[in-house]
Amino acid sequence: MQIRRPAIGSLRRLAPLSLVLAGLSVGAGAAAAGFFESDSLGMSAMNPLARVIPGPEMRWKSSMAAFAAADRERAPVTEGVLFVGSSTIRMWSHLAQDFRQLPVLNRGFGGSTMADVQYFAPQLVLQYKPRQVLVYAGDNDLAEGRSPQQVVESFRAFVDQVRRELPDTRISYISIKPSPLRASLLPKIREANALLAGYVRSLPNAAFIDIFTPMLDASGAPRMELFGPDRLHMNDSGYALWTSVVSAYVMPTPGSTTPTHALPVEASTPVQSVQQIQQSVAAPAPAGGSVKAPLNVMRAVYRQ
Repeated sequence: MQIRRPAIGSLRRLAPLSLVLAGLSVGAGAAAAGFFESDSLGMSAMNPLARVIPGPEMRWKSSMAAFAAADRERAPVTEGVLFVGSSTIRMWSHLAQDFRQLPVLNRGFGGSTMADVQYFAPQLVLQYKPRQVLVYAGDNDLAEGRSPQQVVESFRAFVDQVRRELPDTRISYISIKPSPLRASLLPKIREANALLAGYVRSLPNAAFIDIFTPMLDASGAPRMELFGPDRLHMNDSGYALWTSVVSAYVMPTPGSTTPTHALPVEASTPVQSVQQIQQSVAAPAPAGGSVKAPLNVMRAVYRQ
């Protein structure tokens, strides 16, 4: 049988195509390597599926650029009160009006985690030199699969950065809220809040603000009237509640004659420790009643 050899002209036509395909392969490999190297949060090591999430610089490039543009348009004052965190802060559109007696600055970026806030602390906090920074972040960390302990470690790293550069800045942590959409995360939210409360209360010039408790109804379920249709973000009623709670923890302007609330040492309603939470799970319910403990209250949420 005679074997037909390809014509020399055909090989010449195929050669450029093979070079193009080889170049694409090499380029794709380099791009992939660069992509995973940019995973500054180390998410790919924890969860291979998380490799589709870009690193902080790429993921939040537009948000950081928007903040920089706003600063160029109107330079923020130093020694102000800075709110930083996820979409709960970003969507607080009337923050300046709610705290109109103070020089407040909103640096919330939607979807961010406590790990993101810590990573961008130089841009989000340090450059503004605030006299107080109020942080809300952590629930997105839990939603992405991080543990309560990892949330605390990210916040601890954030505190270390701020205290190293701005030792006199007061740091206030706003507890993770009980969103109805994330009812399945309530055990982790409670644990994270307990760990964070214990850590914050060990710090000088710091406060833990418990907004979790007042956002629950008499049965211990999240108050639906405080949330919008997505059951994740708050409506005006939710922000009105936040204003009433958070305002007691905001530092007044030095030399101001405007009456302000005294700064409390701790949140008005104590957050239970992890040990107390664990004990509440093991405690048997009394005859004819139910255990009035955080995680037993949570079971009412799961039954809905």
